[in-house]
Amino acid sequence: MNSRTFLITGASKGIGLAAAQRLAAEGHHVVGIARNADVADFPGTLVALDLADRAATAATLQRLTERYAFDGVVNNVGLVRPQKLGEIELDALDAVFAVNLHSAVQTTQALLPNMRAQGWGRVVNISSLTILGMPQRTAYAAAKAALVSFSRSWGLELARTGITVNAVAPGPTETELFRANNPPGSPGEQGYLAAVPMARFGQPAEIAAAITFLLSEDAGFITGQTLYVDGGASIGKAAF
Repeated sequence: MNSRTFLITGASKGIGLAAAQRLAAEGHHVVGIARNADVADFPGTLVALDLADRAATAATLQRLTERYAFDGVVNNVGLVRPQKLGEIELDALDAVFAVNLHSAVQTTQALLPNMRAQGWGRVVNISSLTILGMPQRTAYAAAKAALVSFSRSWGLELARTGITVNAVAPGPTETELFRANNPPGSPGEQGYLAAVPMARFGQPAEIAAAITFLLSEDAGFITGQTLYVDGGASIGKAAF
């Protein structure tokens, strides 16, 4: 197995941290980016950065790419600002797009030269089941749908370079943030469970397994695709 170096955004908790742990366990070096880098047991190098700040992001990425020869990136960072259609604030819309989309463009552009030079690279964009439609998710769902579009366009552009680009679209996943907003027994929990045919939530480690596969040597003939990891929620309700 080749040991690779991967960058993960939003790496301090949830899916990002689970992906970092799995990659590290497989012998890879992980460089994580998060607003809060105070994670004592992070399995790699964790860098504090607010990805909403374009200038700081550009400067940090320059320093990191000078220090590390990155083989791939997981664009995982996300920002949600739930608002009903009649209440959408354009500043909130811009903020969601900036964090979810601008950061993906900046990180991938920064890593692209080395991946091109070595003829091998992996880009995994973390989308969401919400792209199929969810109330009060105009901004977030649009941003996550754009990441699917990025994956298809970039996959075509890079198809002959040895660099693959794919998306993973998780369904409801039992992260710390999800549980904080949807405690056990709450109406929110029941609403999400009702939409998942498997009648359970995904675990961060399960999403991480899909991410790490798409980063692997074995996924070299897969590009421009979106993998739903959602307990069947994207295909409809189970029949009983």
